[in-house]
Amino acid sequence: MVLERALAILDVLAAAGSDLGTNEIARRAGVNPSSASRLLATLARHELVRRAAGTGRYHLGLRLVELGSSALSRVDLRDLARPRLTALMEATGETATLSIPGDTTAMTLDFVQSVSSVRSIAEIGRPSVPHATAIGKVYLSYGGRLPGAELAACTPRTITDRAVLDKALAEIRERGWAEALEEREVGLHAIAAPVLDANADLVAILGLQGPSWRFDVRAMRAAAPRLIEHASALWRGPGR
Repeated sequence: MVLERALAILDVLAAAGSDLGTNEIARRAGVNPSSASRLLATLARHELVRRAAGTGRYHLGLRLVELGSSALSRVDLRDLARPRLTALMEATGETATLSIPGDTTAMTLDFVQSVSSVRSIAEIGRPSVPHATAIGKVYLSYGGRLPGAELAACTPRTITDRAVLDKALAEIRERGWAEALEEREVGLHAIAAPVLDANADLVAILGLQGPSWRFDVRAMRAAAPRLIEHASALWRGPGR
């Protein structure tokens, strides 16, 4: 309910042609003035609205511009990545994925499915397991944090020793890509590479995944240079 009232206030300010006072915002949003005043103070603390010092009236804050730009960059990134996902799938025959980092893991944003009858199935919105997937290891290698103290075993090959994981993450940073050999699912192999911005911050992750009998260690490592090439070039696409 509180969130709905806050969103109503933002909608009112977005539709307004000029700054508005508290009472006018409350009237247009259908909120009582005391509630509107409290909500505006909270929104102002988070820079979602701004209170003009001279008049005490409100308009939208710059934080919304930042959030909007971030959302647009994700959409733009997906558009930019799609041809590269297609190229990776066609070159390797395996499923190519695009993931984005979050607070506790990375999540699949897009994919191009392998055309083989036996293939790895990707799902949009599926989170990685940070210590048990190639995508998750890239996430951890570039500033991601493990959500808990214990490393759960998804399969007999999952890394559950933190010292072993730390060594693997250091190697990933050095060589520029990660691999997972049946660590999340038996019979599934995957590799992943980071997409970095101009400040070397992780903005996305490109991955390839396939059945272990076909996408074996030799095939994975043969595909790694091409994966790195596409990941490195992605953030330098049109408009970057």
